[in-house]
Amino acid sequence: MKMLFRVCILSVLICSSILASAQTVTLDYFFNRETRKNKAGEVERFHYLWGKSDYGNFFILGNIFKKQGFKLDSLETAPTTAKLKGTDVYLIVDPDRPKENPKPNYIKADHIAAISAWVKQGGVLVMFANDSANVELPHFNKLANIFGMHFKNEMQNHVIDDKHFDDGAISTKNNPVFKTAQKIFMKDVCSIETKAGAKPVLKNAANATVIASAKYGKGTVIAIADPWLYDEYVNGRLPKEMGFENDKAAADVVAWLKKLSKK
Repeated sequence: MKMLFRVCILSVLICSSILASAQTVTLDYFFNRETRKNKAGEVERFHYLWGKSDYGNFFILGNIFKKQGFKLDSLETAPTTAKLKGTDVYLIVDPDRPKENPKPNYIKADHIAAISAWVKQGGVLVMFANDSANVELPHFNKLANIFGMHFKNEMQNHVIDDKHFDDGAISTKNNPVFKTAQKIFMKDVCSIETKAGAKPVLKNAANATVIASAKYGKGTVIAIADPWLYDEYVNGRLPKEMGFENDKAAADVVAWLKKLSKK
C-alpha cells in the first residue's frame, strides 16, 4: 500500500513538473482584430484565431504547437511586460488597417518598449506580415526595425489564380530550419530587408528574403513575409500533385520555435 502511495505521489510530481515546464505560445488578438456579423446578426471575431477550424484560422497550427508540448494562449489587450510574463513565444499576425478594422490598434512606442524588453529577457517574437495591400506596415515596421528587419512595400510570389499555384512555390531543400519540408507554398508576400545582426533564413527564387531572424538580448525575433501557415494552406487547398509540404513546414517551424524558446 505504501509502495502504491509512493508511485502515485511520484506520478503527480512528474506530471506537475511536465506541466510547469511546458512552453506557452501566445497569439495576438489586439493588433489583428477583424470582426464581422454572423448569420444571427451578431458581431464576431474571425481570421487568425486558434479555436476556429476554417480556412482563415490557425486551428491546425495550434494543434501542431500542442503536439510539441506548448500551451496555447491569446492576448486580447495591448502587450505589456506584465501581460507577456509567462509567454515563451508571442505571435503577431497581419496587423489591421482601417480596411479590416475601422478603429485599428496600431503598434505604438509603449508596445514596442514592452515587447522588446520581453524579447531581451529571452522571449521569442514571431512577426507575420503580408503583402503591403493587406497589412499595416508603417507601424509594424517600427517594431521590426528595432531588430534590424524591415518589411518592404512590394509583392513577391504573386499568384493570379488556382491555375498558377506554382508561382507561389519556394524550395526549402537543405534549409536548416526546414528539416522535413522540401517545397512550400507562400503566395502574395512582401520581402524583408535585413541589417545589423539580422539574417535571412529563407529566400524565394527571386532571391528576396521571405523569412529572417535576429538575436536580441537573450531572445530571438523571427520575421515572416506572410501569415502563410493558416488552415487554407496547411494543406487545406493545395494541390497534392504539386508536392507542396506546408503541413511538414508548419511542424518544422514549431520545432524551431520550441528549440529557440527553451530556457
